[in-house]
Amino acid sequence: MNADRRMRLWCLLVERAQGGPIAVDHVCHLVTAAAGVDGAAVTVVLGATARETVYATDEVASELAELGLTLGEGPGVDAVDGGPALAVDLTGSDRLARWPMFAPAAVSAGAGAVFALPLHVGAVRVGVLELYRGQPGSLDGDQLADALLLADTACALLLDAAQPDRPQADGRRPEPISLAHPEVHQATGMITVQLGVSAAVALIRLRAYAYAHDRRLHDVAGDVVARRLRFAPDTDGGRR
Repeated sequence: MNADRRMRLWCLLVERAQGGPIAVDHVCHLVTAAAGVDGAAVTVVLGATARETVYATDEVASELAELGLTLGEGPGVDAVDGGPALAVDLTGSDRLARWPMFAPAAVSAGAGAVFALPLHVGAVRVGVLELYRGQPGSLDGDQLADALLLADTACALLLDAAQPDRPQADGRRPEPISLAHPEVHQATGMITVQLGVSAAVALIRLRAYAYAHDRRLHDVAGDVVARRLRFAPDTDGGRR
């Protein structure tokens, strides 16, 4: 049964690719239909603290991934280090207690439920596939099974893309995974020097500033890199 399900999903991916190589964006759009959700995003793990969203189907999915990066909490963050994190109702008191910053921000962004599926190969953490619905509601058994199989497919595609010297079936070589927003990681290094703290603490300070000022993490990081914003060890935030 699992083999039949996998084959059915692969055939649907081939149809979406329309003769071209299958990519992560095809997986995201198919899982949206198969799982009965409103959108999806894939985020890769590039290091202990470095994460990057490589594809999102829509603005809400992109915003949810950004919230996880900025706030450092949420289903997508939990799923990277553990198993699936299924938040069927982000307005519930248990969700608010678990993710006190993420849950209300996600609801405000337009999500009623979020389902985060880890992209793992053994002990290797590749990233997370994050799905959302505008209204609260769970995934049924078939929807979850399809989503998990498509998460495995996304993981395989990401690992293949991480090996640029390995040609695809059509003879072309895939583009390597790279940082679309290196400013976050550059800014973290600069704050490490400015405050004399570890990279983990510097990232926490950067996230806290972004959250306190209701700004995107990448935008704040850009100010740090451009030296429009500097963090001082004797203050709670940065200074212009």
